[in-house]
Amino acid sequence: MTEEQTHSTDDAASKPLPLEGVRVLDLARLIAGGCIGTLMADFGAEVVKIEAPGKGDPLRAWSVENSELWWKVYARNKKSMTLNLSRQEGRDILMEILPHFDVLVESFVPGKLEAWGLSPEALHERNPGLVIVRASGWGQTGTYSPRPGFGTLIESMSGFAHMTGQPDGPPTLPPLPLADMTACLYGTMATMMALYHRDLRGGAGQVIDLAIYEPMIAILGPSAAEYQHFGIVQQRRGNRAPTNAPRNTYETQDGKWIAISAATQAMTEKTLHAIGRPEMIADPRFATNAARVRNVEELDAALQAEIGARPQAEMLAIFHAAGVTAAPVYDITQLLEDEHVISREVIVDVPDRDRGSVKMHNIIPRMSGTPGRIRSTGPALGEHGDAILREFGFDEDRIRAARADGLF
Repeated sequence: MTEEQTHSTDDAASKPLPLEGVRVLDLARLIAGGCIGTLMADFGAEVVKIEAPGKGDPLRAWSVENSELWWKVYARNKKSMTLNLSRQEGRDILMEILPHFDVLVESFVPGKLEAWGLSPEALHERNPGLVIVRASGWGQTGTYSPRPGFGTLIESMSGFAHMTGQPDGPPTLPPLPLADMTACLYGTMATMMALYHRDLRGGAGQVIDLAIYEPMIAILGPSAAEYQHFGIVQQRRGNRAPTNAPRNTYETQDGKWIAISAATQAMTEKTLHAIGRPEMIADPRFATNAARVRNVEELDAALQAEIGARPQAEMLAIFHAAGVTAAPVYDITQLLEDEHVISREVIVDVPDRDRGSVKMHNIIPRMSGTPGRIRSTGPALGEHGDAILREFGFDEDRIRAARADGLF
């Protein structure tokens, strides 16, 4: 770490966190709801994760070499408390501590909270200012609302999988929780808007119905409008785009890959100059974006021939000198060695009780006045339960009795 980076880190640690004083009760499981708490915790909210005794969040079972790395990264900065919500006594404790919190996030199948007597109406009766985020696959209303819904199903039914993959290949699902993470971003934004409304507009608490299905549809572009007006149904195009060309990955002489996205006429002309084919600019097949999209096979063949004749490093040097929007296709080893990633501390090492340290993505976004901070990796199951209950007025005898009764 450079001296400048050290000063920057020390300066960030001395600044106030923007969500200090906000308390979040995190009843969610896995990614979509749980990461709302993660993002808020990154910026100072006190997030108390409620987990089932002896089991914990199913995210803990996403094991890599028998280590809870998913949990350590995506439950960072949280506190863990176990509580048996399947028993009335456990739900009574939840209601007792509820007034201390600003936000409650849950991701049960719709109707579960109501069956437990924890409907939004009951929660608001106990805490009128509470912002309740209800993350579910299909939403709290509608035909499919009672169904369980993981992100894979959403990625399938939203249209994403249908338009992803090679033209001669099957519909392709992402190897990561894309739908969940997208829903998390929308859910966090909605939570902050609800807090703004409550705290700065004099409003009350409210319910946020976060269907994982809907944000995934929202990011897929004007698919409905394209079908409505032109009968277009987006098909699989591999790495190409229906709106601009060239846009693809190209293999270099040394078996590596370069991605190019020339989304403007000027950038396309720079690209064709850089590969030594400026005459293509005047060719009617490639003179305009619309023509290039129609003749993308010939366009890509020309780019592949020129790019494939050089090693990746040489070709990238040519592109960068010409101001072309091109980048290498990285795996994680190359990402960690990239000078830009290192200089901006995009990936950081966080001390961890089990592994010594865990590398993870840094705080996003970067705020100049109130930056976030990673204070800990994901907690051990129930690690903070006793301390949280003491803070809320539970005495030692009551805590011991409840633990002996299997509530914690």
